[in-house]
Amino acid sequence: MSTRSRAVLLGAMAAAAALTLSACGNGGTSGGGGNTNFVTGKDGVDTAAKGHRAAAPDLSGRTIDGGTLDVADYKGKVVVLNVWGSWCSPCRAEAPYFAAVSKRYADQGVQFVGINTRDTSTGSAVAFEKQNGIGYPSLYDPTGKLMLRFKKGTLNPQAIPSTLVLDRQGNVAARSLAALSEENLVKMIKPVVAEK
Repeated sequence: MSTRSRAVLLGAMAAAAALTLSACGNGGTSGGGGNTNFVTGKDGVDTAAKGHRAAAPDLSGRTIDGGTLDVADYKGKVVVLNVWGSWCSPCRAEAPYFAAVSKRYADQGVQFVGINTRDTSTGSAVAFEKQNGIGYPSLYDPTGKLMLRFKKGTLNPQAIPSTLVLDRQGNVAARSLAALSEENLVKMIKPVVAEK
């Protein structure tokens, strides 16, 4: 193995270890210090003011049902991204709230998209969505590659579950690194939907 290949492999292993440490936890704290341009609210939701938001990276690929999806196709809509795994207890706890709120906001220009991670097959992911009444698409990201596309120092997903709200321009407006109640999910979405 060449030195370059070994360095790439070690980098990938370090990234995987970082994701493992943050897996399926209660989330973390992330302040707005330095020049990150975001602040953490009392409810644990980080927000970035309009004009100080980072663009979401390319989030495209295969869905758990075998289709393809590109989140960029939803520009002009508010997009709620939920990173989840069928094996994750907090993900199971919040899933009914995501199903209900996604239906309630469907006619208000809001598109929900899941990012399923660390499920070794799509079968368990599909069963999870069916059991919880999830009607929106989920990208299949078993190794966490989509999560790693977010720039360091931005409102990026760092735990499972994580939820991000993208504004109509495709920029990250809000983030939660913990499971959300229905009330807190709505609180995250409403201000972004209200933006003109």
